[in-house]
Amino acid sequence: MARALPEVPGVYLMKSAAGSVLYVGKALRLPNRVSSYFIPSADLGSRKQPMLDEVVTFDVIPCEGEWEALLMEARLIKDIHPPYNDRLLDDKTFPYLAVTTREDFPGVFITRNPTEPRFKGARIFGPFVSPGALREAMNMLQRVFKYRTCELEIIDGDPKNARFRPCLLAAIHQCSAPCAARISRDAYRADIDRFLRFLNSKRSAMLREMREEMESASARLEFERAATLRDQIKAIEKLDERETRGWRGDESEFDWQPEVTGIVQDPAACARSLARVVGADETIRCLEAIDIAHLSGGETVASKVCFIDGRPFKEGYRRYRIQTVTNDDFSAMREVVSRRYRDAGEGEELYPDLILIDGGVGQLNAALEAFAQLRVQPPRVIALSKKEELIHLPNVAEPIRLGREHLGLRLCQAIRDEAHRFAQHYHHLLREKSTLGSAIAKRQSRARTASDKRSDGGSQEREPDA
Repeated sequence: MARALPEVPGVYLMKSAAGSVLYVGKALRLPNRVSSYFIPSADLGSRKQPMLDEVVTFDVIPCEGEWEALLMEARLIKDIHPPYNDRLLDDKTFPYLAVTTREDFPGVFITRNPTEPRFKGARIFGPFVSPGALREAMNMLQRVFKYRTCELEIIDGDPKNARFRPCLLAAIHQCSAPCAARISRDAYRADIDRFLRFLNSKRSAMLREMREEMESASARLEFERAATLRDQIKAIEKLDERETRGWRGDESEFDWQPEVTGIVQDPAACARSLARVVGADETIRCLEAIDIAHLSGGETVASKVCFIDGRPFKEGYRRYRIQTVTNDDFSAMREVVSRRYRDAGEGEELYPDLILIDGGVGQLNAALEAFAQLRVQPPRVIALSKKEELIHLPNVAEPIRLGREHLGLRLCQAIRDEAHRFAQHYHHLLREKSTLGSAIAKRQSRARTASDKRSDGGSQEREPDA
C-alpha cells in the first residue's frame, strides 16, 4: 500500500487503531519514506520505536514541493500535538521562522526563541522539525523573493543608506539591498507580501495570482514591476529542479570558481559543521580568508577570497600589494586587515559571518590587533595553522584539533588553499611583469646605446683636404 503512493513530496500521519494521530512527518518521496516504517528491520531509535506497535494505518497529504511539506508538517504538529512529536513543543529546541512585518524593510529570521522582544508583532511560522531543512528552504526562497536576513536597522529615507555598501548577498542576487537604498519601501514590502502569501497558499495558486498581477502591471505600463514578477515566477517554477552538484537553482546566475568546487562535496553540511565548531547559532553563509605571501623576502602580497554557502564566489576575491613592509607577515596582516575591513569597521558595510586567517596564533593576534583599532568588530575571526591543521580561536589557549575528514575542517582547508592559490597567482603576475619589464628595459638600453653610437659617428665632420 505504501509503495503505491504517488512519487511526490508530502506529509504522512501515522495513526493508531482508534484513529488518533501518533506521529506527523514529511517526505521528499512519500512511498520511500512511508514504506520504511513497515519493513521488519525498521529501527526508529529508542524514542520512536515503541510507536511501531501502535501504528495500524496512515494518511498522506501530497504537496507541491519540499518547502510546502516542511510548512505543512509544522502546522499539523502545532495543531494536533501528536505524542511522538512531543519534542517539537519545546520552542527552545526547535526553530521558528519570524518575519518582522512592523519594520520599514521586514527581515526574515530563523530563531529558536520567537518570544524575543525584537520579534514583537512579527509573523511567526513553526515550530519546524528540521533546522537544516528550514535553512535550506529559506535560502532557496531568498533567491526568489530577495528578502534581507541581516539584523541591520534600516529606516526608509535615511541618507546613510545611499552610502552603505551591501553585503555579498546583493552581488549574487539573493537580496534586493534595502540597506543601500537599491529598492523602495513599497517595492520591498510587495516582495515580502508575496513571500508571505507563498508560505500560506499552494504554489499553483500563488503562481496564478502572480501571473494575473504581472499582466495587470503590464497593462498599466508598469514594466519594471511586471519584469520583477516575471523573474519571480520563473524562479518559483525552478524551485523543484535538483542540481546534480548538490544545490538547486540556476548556476549561471553565479560566478563560482570551477577549479575548486569539487573540494567541498556538501557545502551546506560543511557550513553547518563549521558553525558548530566555532559556537555559532546562525548559519555561516559568507566566509572570507586572508593569506600573506612573499617571494624570497620581497614582493609581499596578500589575497582575500570569499565563499558563499560553502562555495567560492569569484567577485568577492581581492588582492593586495603590501605597502608598509617587505618581509614581516604580522605587519602585513595588520595592513591588509585594516585596508579590507575599514568600511565595515566604520559601519558602512557588513562583515562576513566568519573571517579565517591563514596561519597560527601570531597571525591571528596580528589580525585581532588591527580589528581592535576599528569601531565595529567582526562577528568571528579564526586561524588555521598549516602543518597540524589546528583551528585557533581568539582568547582560547588550546587550539581545536579536528579529524581529517571533519566537514568543518575541510571547508576551512578549501578556502585556505584557495586563498593561497590566489596569492601565488598574484606573485606569478608580478614576476612576469618584473621579468618582462627587465627585458624591455635592457632592450631599450641597448637601443639607446646603439643610437648614441650612430649619433656620435654621424656628427663628426671631416676635415677638408689640404
